[in-house]
Amino acid sequence: MRRKFLATKLAAILSALSLAGCAGITGPSGTGNGNPLVPPSLSVQPSSQTVTAGQTATFTVMASGTAPISYQWRRNTANISGATAASYTTPATTAADNATKFDVVVSNRAGSMTSAQAILTVNAPVGPSITAQPANQTVTAGQTATFNVVATGTAPLSYQWRKNMTNIGGATSSSYTTPATTVADNAAKFDAIVSNSVSSVTSTQATLTVNAAPVGPAITTQPASQTVTAGQMATFIVVSTGTAPLSYQWRKNMMNIGGAMSASYTTPATTSADNAAKFDVIVSNSVNSVTSAQATLTVNSAPVAPTITTQPANQTVTAGQTATFSVVATGTAPISYQWQKNAADITNATAASYTTPVTTTADSGAMFRVMVSNSAGGITSTTATLTVNPGTTNSSVDVITYHYDNGRSGQNPNETTLTPSNVNSTTFGKKGEFMVDGKVDAQPLYLSQVTVGGQMKNVLYVVTEHGSVYAFDADSINGNTSTFLWKTSTLGAGETTSDDRGCGQVSPEIGITSTPVIDRARNAIYVVAMSKNSSGAYFHRLHALNLSTGAEMFGGPQNITATYPGNGANSSGGNVVFDPKKYKERPGLLQIGGTIYTTWSSHCDSGPYTSWVMAFSADTLAQTSVFNLVPNGNEGGIWMAGAAPAADASGNIYFIIGNGDFDTTLNANNFPANGNCGNCFVKLSSGQLKLLDYFTPLNTVSESNADTDFGSGGPLLLPDVVDANGQTRHLGVGSGKDANIYVVDRDNMGKFNANQDNNYQMISGQIGGVFSKPSYFNGTVYYGAVGDALKAFPVTKAKLAGTPSSQSTHHFGYPGTTPSISANGTTNGIIWAIENSGAILYAYDATDLTKELYDSNQAAGSRDHFSGNKFITPMVVNGKVYVGTPSSVAVFGLLP
Repeated sequence: MRRKFLATKLAAILSALSLAGCAGITGPSGTGNGNPLVPPSLSVQPSSQTVTAGQTATFTVMASGTAPISYQWRRNTANISGATAASYTTPATTAADNATKFDVVVSNRAGSMTSAQAILTVNAPVGPSITAQPANQTVTAGQTATFNVVATGTAPLSYQWRKNMTNIGGATSSSYTTPATTVADNAAKFDAIVSNSVSSVTSTQATLTVNAAPVGPAITTQPASQTVTAGQMATFIVVSTGTAPLSYQWRKNMMNIGGAMSASYTTPATTSADNAAKFDVIVSNSVNSVTSAQATLTVNSAPVAPTITTQPANQTVTAGQTATFSVVATGTAPISYQWQKNAADITNATAASYTTPVTTTADSGAMFRVMVSNSAGGITSTTATLTVNPGTTNSSVDVITYHYDNGRSGQNPNETTLTPSNVNSTTFGKKGEFMVDGKVDAQPLYLSQVTVGGQMKNVLYVVTEHGSVYAFDADSINGNTSTFLWKTSTLGAGETTSDDRGCGQVSPEIGITSTPVIDRARNAIYVVAMSKNSSGAYFHRLHALNLSTGAEMFGGPQNITATYPGNGANSSGGNVVFDPKKYKERPGLLQIGGTIYTTWSSHCDSGPYTSWVMAFSADTLAQTSVFNLVPNGNEGGIWMAGAAPAADASGNIYFIIGNGDFDTTLNANNFPANGNCGNCFVKLSSGQLKLLDYFTPLNTVSESNADTDFGSGGPLLLPDVVDANGQTRHLGVGSGKDANIYVVDRDNMGKFNANQDNNYQMISGQIGGVFSKPSYFNGTVYYGAVGDALKAFPVTKAKLAGTPSSQSTHHFGYPGTTPSISANGTTNGIIWAIENSGAILYAYDATDLTKELYDSNQAAGSRDHFSGNKFITPMVVNGKVYVGTPSSVAVFGLLP
């Protein structure tokens, strides 16, 4: 019975289970709701990855199929513990992980599948490299500055900025912005250290420039009231300081003037209606603006034609003297003058008085008059007669200054003895030498008919580097002689000449280097000498010596000292100081009226030194004016190869300055803002010295830095010339080491322009470097450059020819040659030149330099040989040629 019961019970249970399976139990073929099971599939396979050692890599798949889906990632087919999600990120990789293969087994109830394998590539890490360095920054105080660096290399990169090599807290990104800057931050250096797990690298340093905060404008020179005549223009000028750029707006009677926006304003031609007009200017910059004081314009009535109140008077002189004619005129300024001799205009005779050259009896009876004119008309004076009485003996030519005249023409047009036909080695040669006690670096001077010891003599004046001044009887030469008329030493008691100051330019001693100047009316020769005492103190003194005796005059000598406002080399208390031991008087002396002018060079380029010009009274030797052309800088010596400053008929002074500081920042009048005018061709006023005008080339700074200045040569002033438009031109010529010929208009020299040279004319490529000066004769300029031929450049319509018309076959070695010219008026012109290397005197036909008339090597037996001396120039007068040597003056002339 029990077994039957159990069998029945089991059948019932199986039946129940069968019914239950139909309602909620699933098998492999279904979901239980009638949907079939879907095995997993991958729509996105894992991708291969490339990382740098130390980085992680992530592999990802995207699967579909009946949920739930399970994942098992594998590495090289081995299960990775815990890697059971759709993506897997490795630990930090190492080089050993390179080329590892990763896949994933994806499963659900319907089955499983294995993904494609993805390969892991592990590269070695790369140290940082800077591809963009921090750049210099310029800001104004109060602003911030930002420095940036760009670097590559294995991430992560870290940054540490530094200021002056000290870490800056918190400055750890690829850029760094400073706090608000102050002037104390100026010139600070910033760099960045860039690092990663491999290494670190430091950037270059960037400099922070912090400019001072801008300053508002301030007017330092107010516009001045102006008085003009109706029809003239008036110019108002303001000088102001403040942070650039400054802008200007001129006003007339409080109303803006259109286009009047510079530091100066020139009115149109005025009328009487402009009288009492008020002019001012508003000066502005980024900070604020300021208005000038008002200047009043006074317009006078129309100009008045000139009237002569004092006529020229007849003059009577003795042959050998000069004569002066004067006129006094009134009328509206400016008044111009043109003197005439025998109704023909006299060149450069354009002042209220005119002084003739040294007269001869041939001038007796000449008639002089002057034409006086202004904008309203002109008038001619009455005629004055010149009477010339014969002298006690025959009179001749004087040579009283370097290169014959203050224009430094280099010509003696009064030579009647020497001609191209008799200057040859048969009839012309060395007559002898006047022996002296030292080098003759200065040009000898000459006076005819001087009373010495009760007798009339033609006198040759010679100075030496031994500090001596000689007077020789010029007509006594006959072989070598040491006999002199008088000799004076310029040395003080217990003194010697200066040593050469470690510079071979003037050696072994320095006494009298510069060419003196003679004032016949004052009966004096003026000389500057250098010496030192037993204590090692150095001195420069100006001497005035009696022409007949050599005795000191006018309470001399005058010790030379000087100061000038400035903060340049060797300054103290706001003044540059003239230190005698640092200078020598290399250029010749210049006399204008009653004033002697000196210019100064250094010993080589041995500093500290600057650029000095000094003026002294010819009557008392007292210093009357001092000027410095590099007062706030360095250098600017005045060399000019021993030439001398030149002067025009109006008394303006011209010379060329050597290498030295030049301010390329100009003031409103285009003059150097700080007064430094190194490497300039300058024009100065006489009397109280002042810079009136200048020219310097656009590359002046680089020329001075390279010591290729054009102050190595001396100036030449041309006589008045007329250009193609009929305009009279006043020209000057100068050259130097840069081998250019610079022609300047003395009325507008050109100043400085950084973009172009504004001088009158420049000729390049035709000469070598110049350590000499040009000379002029009969419409031609003659040049003798280093390593070059002596060349002739004709002047036509106020322009020098671009190429020479003729040139010598001989080329002159260093320092080239400074030619002198002898002629009888415009005929019989001879060009005289010295070859320093080998000591040769040359003579050429002035009309054709290919025609060599003579040289001192032509005669047999070394008859005409002499010893050479650097920079010497021949002096020709009264039939003789004088040449300085290391121990004498060699004399050449017609042979017996």
